[in-house]
Formats: sequence, C-alpha cells, structure tokens
Amino acid sequence: MTVEISVALCTYNGAAYVEEQLASILDQARAPDELVVSDDGSSDGTLEVVAATVAAAAARGISPEVVVLAGAAPSGVTANFERAVAQTTRPLIALSDQDDVWHADRLSRLAARFDDEGLTFVHTDARLVDEGGAPLGSTLFESLELTDEELRLEEQGRAFEALLRRNLATGATVVFRRELLDRARPFPPDWVHDEWLAIMAAATGRVGVVRETTIDYRQHGANQIGVTEPTLRYKVQRMLEPRGDRNIKLAKQFAALADRLETLGEAVPAAYMSAARQKADFEATRAAMPPNRIRRVGTVFGLARRRLYSRFASRGRLDIIRDLLQPV
Repeated sequence: MTVEISVALCTYNGAAYVEEQLASILDQARAPDELVVSDDGSSDGTLEVVAATVAAAAARGISPEVVVLAGAAPSGVTANFERAVAQTTRPLIALSDQDDVWHADRLSRLAARFDDEGLTFVHTDARLVDEGGAPLGSTLFESLELTDEELRLEEQGRAFEALLRRNLATGATVVFRRELLDRARPFPPDWVHDEWLAIMAAATGRVGVVRETTIDYRQHGANQIGVTEPTLRYKVQRMLEPRGDRNIKLAKQFAALADRLETLGEAVPAAYMSAARQKADFEATRAAMPPNRIRRVGTVFGLARRRLYSRFASRGRLDIIRDLLQPV
C-alpha cells in the first residue's frame, strides 16, 4: 500500500527561486498528496508565485491538497517549520526550503525506504549548486565532512550515538513519519528544527540515511541556513575563535533533550536517557571552564581521561585542543 506524503514548504522572501523549487516538488515521479506552504512574512510576491505555480500544475492534472499559511511578520526558521508540519495530515512529511530543487525520484525513493525498513526519519546527501543552479563540485556530506564511521552508525541503527556528538541531518533533505511530532512538539527554543527532529527520532525510533544526493541545495547570500566549505583556514579560525556561549548553548540544548526524553518513559531506552544526561553534563562542564587557559588544563584532561571528548564532542580529540587554546 502506498503511504501518503505531505510536503511542508517554508517560504521567505525568495520569489526568484520558489517557482523552480515548487515545480520540482509537484512534478515528482511519485507526486505528493498534500502541500502545506508556510510563509514567514515575505514581501516580494513569493506567495503570488506559489499560487501561479500551483495553478499551472493543476492545469496539467497535478493537484495535491494545498494549504497556504500566510505570516504577517517573520517568526524565524524553526518556528516557521513547526507551524508548517503542525498543519500536515499525511503519514509521511517531507521538509523543503524554498530555494532548492528536488530530483525527480526523491519522494519515490524515500517512501520506499520507509516501507521496507520501518524508519522513523531519513535524510540524504545533496548536490551543492550556486545561485544559478550550476554544480559547485561538491556535496552536502562532503562539506559537512561526514565520516564513514558516522554514516555506518546511522546505517546500523545507532544514530543516537552519532547525533550526541553533532547533527548530521539537514532539513531540506529530510522525510519523517508524522507520529514523530507527538514526541517532538513543541520544538524547544534552543534547537534548530532539523537537529531536534533527528535526535528525537534516533532516541525513540530508527533513523536512516541515503548516501546519494536527492536534491540540489542552492548556496547564495540569502540562505536562511547554508553550509561553509571546510577549508584549513576555516578550521583554524573555528579552533581559535573566542569561547563565547557555544558550550552554554550546547548544555542548554542537551539538558532540554534529557528533560523531554524523561517525559517519554519506556519509549526511550535507559541507555539513551543516561547518555543524554552525560552529554548535558559534559557540555555544562566545558561551559564552566575558567577564562585562564592554564586553569582549564586539569578539567580538560579529566574529561579526556574519561574518554568523554571521543564520545560526545563534535570533533572528538580536536575539541581537546580547542578547549585548551580558545581565547575568552
């Protein structure tokens, strides 16, 4: 039996891109059954382009159920996506940003994964393209430097281990079961929607990954969320940038995760509950390190001896160096 699919499309000011994006959704080999468009206060005619594109598809016999949610003022990416997914009604939900282009078989390929493997959530690689749609010669996974180890953990049903270190899923490539929303909503304010949905799916279900590209992920100056090429210069800058509030934010994020998982009782394995608390404590300890580099040494090496960097830090042992060297 074919499972019905909703598409949650979030729009902003981006009339120049939304027609191509929406056409690629409506022209899928396996067409969506419902389209929910949530607009975050656009003022450049984006919704007029949406209406015209939907009408043109209907004239060709492509007519999913369409819901348009207009926004008077911008609410932000995460709030806009939460509003969109809350209005969907079909068992599967595919997320979409307004400026990307879907490959024609995206929905058919990913729907089959849910049918065959009992997945809760799946994400894919993406081809990076420039503002005009020309390939940039790399993919999303390459730019994020996803490792074989991280991908294997996902493929082996151990995504929660990988996601405690760092997020691997980009929302524009995601499809998930609507039932996940019962556990994931409301989205906590310190989390981005795709990170939160991914780790909640990993904690309470099964996450899948597709190593092949299923969309063209457009990179331009107005991206709400984009990627940065991992050059050596960029990595050194990240290593030596001021400490700021990054670890405070991470501690808040994972404390919120542990609190939410506790409310779900037996739906969450005890080992995952324990790991979430340990991750929150690890980031809180890092956030509390003193400004003086010398005074950090004992704390850093204490965490390293317990192998907590390799288990919980986004860059593993490199984060030991970052914690030792970062200026205030």
